[in-house]
Amino acid sequence: MNGVLIIDKPGGMTSHDVVNRVRRILQEPSVGHLGTLDPLATGVLPLVTGNLTRLAQFYLASEKTYEGVIRFGFATDTYDSDGEAADAPHEVQVSLEQLRELSTRFVGLIEQMPPPFSAKKIKGVPAYKLARRHQEVALKPVQVEIRQFEILAFEGDRASFRARVASGTYMRSVAHDMGQQLGCGAHLQSLRRTSLGEFDLRQAHTLEDLEAAVRDGRSEELFIHPRLLLPEFPCVTATVETAALIRHGRAVNLPELSHARQVKVFAGQRELIAIATRIAGTLFHPKIVLADTQTT
Repeated sequence: MNGVLIIDKPGGMTSHDVVNRVRRILQEPSVGHLGTLDPLATGVLPLVTGNLTRLAQFYLASEKTYEGVIRFGFATDTYDSDGEAADAPHEVQVSLEQLRELSTRFVGLIEQMPPPFSAKKIKGVPAYKLARRHQEVALKPVQVEIRQFEILAFEGDRASFRARVASGTYMRSVAHDMGQQLGCGAHLQSLRRTSLGEFDLRQAHTLEDLEAAVRDGRSEELFIHPRLLLPEFPCVTATVETAALIRHGRAVNLPELSHARQVKVFAGQRELIAIATRIAGTLFHPKIVLADTQTT
């Protein structure tokens, strides 16, 4: 089964847990995800199945949007509410206006320290494994981009927010850093991803939805139509002869798309068989072949 499926990830599961669950539900061994979500987080988790797992390389830099809640008053060792308190509670004396002013300092290209409990690797070992063993986690700041960060409301010790960020940004670190700058500590209480790339919550299904669809024999209805994938790449429908060449990795002429750099090549309306890159003129070479070569 080749396709892209958007799961509304529940809290308390890792992204890998979701992948394993979907493998069992679909009885499909080849399933991957596009963009990890922490166990605490919920929301948009795109999954790729079958040959379309090869599309993952095109989503490494996808923009993401989030909604969530930051709790002020104390930091945690994981920078979110799944962790242990890292210090004693502090009284929170801050206004909505102060938080909104502070939030502007995080917009744009910034240097950010990843959380110690993260998948960032130190000499090949994920940081969270070292942190769990209470070993030193010597991470280095990385440059990330926050394109929008809006404090929506503030009540008691909790602030709700909306953010739009480039890949690699940790909202946990944003919450932690805000608490440090205010001197009262803070952590991410909840987080929901509302979009990743071209995918959003309107296309998302729960794991229970997927199980029911498989039982009813309508699981294909839940998958994203392949012509909606990678909207920045034009679509072309190959002739039978051209499709046969592409399936075997051969370069082909696509005169109707002479000005495109990369294109999605289809056999019929739904079968995405390749992503092709223009070599010169109208000549395109398959960057990745997504169809089985034995298919005719």
